[in-house]
Amino acid sequence: MPLLDVRNLTKDFGGLRANDAISFALDKDELLGVIGPNGAGKTTLFNCIAGLHPVSAGQIIFDDEDITRLPAYEVARRGLARTFQVYVASGDLCVLENVMVGAFMRTHKRAQARRRAEDILERLNLRELAGAMVSELPVAAQKRVSMATALGTSPKMLLLDEVAAGLNPGEIEEILAIIRSVHRDMGITVMLIEHVMELVMNISDRIIVLDYGRKIADGLPRQIADDPKVIKAYLGERYVHEHSGEAT
Repeated sequence: MPLLDVRNLTKDFGGLRANDAISFALDKDELLGVIGPNGAGKTTLFNCIAGLHPVSAGQIIFDDEDITRLPAYEVARRGLARTFQVYVASGDLCVLENVMVGAFMRTHKRAQARRRAEDILERLNLRELAGAMVSELPVAAQKRVSMATALGTSPKMLLLDEVAAGLNPGEIEEILAIIRSVHRDMGITVMLIEHVMELVMNISDRIIVLDYGRKIADGLPRQIADDPKVIKAYLGERYVHEHSGEAT
């Protein structure tokens, strides 16, 4: 039985259909990439799954429970957390305290929340920045703090929205290693939106592709890289030529 089962999810904003009957399932041990051009409906899909947008039609099953109509805080309590493209931290809290906010989802005891937060900061190479203000950190560190805060909620599944955006190649390698650790070592199912193809093609077990709100492809990275519909809608012939044989 899949951990997440999205069935014909449709989201309308007035006369605009942002998601059009999207269906897919994600097993507990999978890492799923989501790609597509700007405006394809990727972030809207995340917002619907996370309970931030009410769906117009369709069903979302998470861990054998229908969460379609649950508000975001109840979805988070079920064990589904997400990050955002731009992380807005509490201005008067340091890195450790921001992660503790996530940990308070599971405990009312400050000492327990602090221990949970400190463990996560260690895992994400943020221990030395525990006392820093998030707004003063470089983008790469802010991305990791965003992940850390989501992980503080002790999720079963993590939705990552463009965690590599704005990072240099070395920082991308670091975030790639962290995502792998979260997935493999912490046993957390991951679904990520990403435009950095080197990252998504190398880390994903499977990839789905959206275009104009519809799912146009679903398969292994190599299959996606070779799919004519995906090449036309998003990757382009230049990417395929430059990366021929690299995706696995």
